Amino acid sequence: MKNRVVITGMGAVTPLGNSVAETWEGICRGKSGIGRLTKFDCTAHETRIAGELKDFDPLRFVNKKELRRLDDFIIYALAAAEMALADAGLASGAAEGERTGVIIGSAIGGLATIEKEKEAIFLGGPRKMSAFTIPAVLANLASGHVSIRFGAKGPIGCSVTACSSGACAIGDAVRLIAEGHADCMIAGGVEAAVTPLCVAGFNAMRALSKRNEEPEKASRPFDRDRDGFVIGEGCGIVILEALPRALDRGTRICGEIAGYGNTSDAFHMAAPPPGHEGAVRCMQAALRDAGMEAAGIDYINAHGTSTPLNDAYETEAIKTVFGEHTRRLAVSSTKSMTGHLLGAAGGIETIFCMKAIDTGMLPPTINLDHPDPTCDLDYVPHQARKAAIRTAMSNTFGFGGVNAVLIVKKFEE
Repeated sequence: MKNRVVITGMGAVTPLGNSVAETWEGICRGKSGIGRLTKFDCTAHETRIAGELKDFDPLRFVNKKELRRLDDFIIYALAAAEMALADAGLASGAAEGERTGVIIGSAIGGLATIEKEKEAIFLGGPRKMSAFTIPAVLANLASGHVSIRFGAKGPIGCSVTACSSGACAIGDAVRLIAEGHADCMIAGGVEAAVTPLCVAGFNAMRALSKRNEEPEKASRPFDRDRDGFVIGEGCGIVILEALPRALDRGTRICGEIAGYGNTSDAFHMAAPPPGHEGAVRCMQAALRDAGMEAAGIDYINAHGTSTPLNDAYETEAIKTVFGEHTRRLAVSSTKSMTGHLLGAAGGIETIFCMKAIDTGMLPPTINLDHPDPTCDLDYVPHQARKAAIRTAMSNTFGFGGVNAVLIVKKFEE
């Protein structure tokens, strides 16, 4: 029999706050974390808005030497992991051992360092390259540094599956515990890709919103006037444990990961297939893995990127999977408040699902002023809503046709 896998700790840094509590408080208030882009001179860019971290103090988590050597995505992962371990009662070395592992996904890794060091070579030649460049840019170094910092000697990995990276990391970590390869996993997603190259690249694809004069209204999933997503940064980490270990420790159990689905569209590098059939199969796979019927889901945290194609196709996919139950489902996109955190999305949105179950509050979809007629579900518009829910589904879909779906539920012994 497979081990049941539970969440015992959560940590986050997001455009809405530098902790899970601060971020969730902003979510429940329907607050936007989107503002004018400040990380670089964006005057020449078509898009000049982003979901950046605010008042984040990296020196709380790394020393000055590390600050010079590490890319931001690694620092964000160290910060969220430290908070998650403390939340799980695993601080001060308690996570050490060969049965604790780390999988932290990132779509892009240390892009800011790549851009900075390319400029150094251009201006001063190869000798100006930092010896710490390569360790700062590799996507798996978030997992590597977390493993080193906290002594986690078990399975280690990094999901690099575009916008599904964080969800795939959690799903893969769950399977390692369920199959007995680890007792505890530090898992989630991280991204620090608010850079000139990334913003210009997504603009060249016509993927980003250009609502520069109204940053807080730019991310508007399922709205008739949506014009693209808003890029964000941050990290969401969960501590996963085999149920017997969590019970033996006597720790608080936040909830349970009940199911995971992972499929490929095998269709196009960026566009979803007609009917979003890959997403349909993925949601169905997650339900099978959880041993649940579609009617057992109470809430869906949608991928909901605020792009014309994704929102309409995801709506169609949900209707296909849930049939008549769709009318009773609450669906919302927290990207309306955080922006799209790319590889970090699955990590932070799994936390949002868990908090919705724990607090009995459904996150809203803000900026849904003129609903698209093709997007006709209950998207919890404008304001958070009280609701007693026991199960939630988190959808993440990424470039390359990757789909990842997680199902979390209220823990019952």
